[in-house]
Amino acid sequence: MNFNEYQEAAVSTAIYKDKYYPFLGLAGETGEVCEKTKKLIRDGNSEPTESYLKDIQKELGDVLWYVANIAHDLGIDLDEVAKTNIEKLKSRQERGVLGGSGDNR
Repeated sequence: MNFNEYQEAAVSTAIYKDKYYPFLGLAGETGEVCEKTKKLIRDGNSEPTESYLKDIQKELGDVLWYVANIAHDLGIDLDEVAKTNIEKLKSRQERGVLGGSGDNR
């Protein structure tokens, strides 16, 4: 499955009416990824457990669903999002600016 196929499948399961709804859902789901990781660290487990990995995979799927729907609702092709991101990162890598901060480096 490629990103556009996933995006089409994800959109087919959307039931919200306001196109800004998935922005709020994305915040919640990324928070869940962070929360599970925080508890992994808190409990002193540097190595992820099988249970943690299964949970994170599910949460990342939820994150991806929201990203796919946000992109769709704004008329953005998810394959293009992925392609543009890799091009940006490769450019930064070639220029030696992967580290650091700022969007336009």
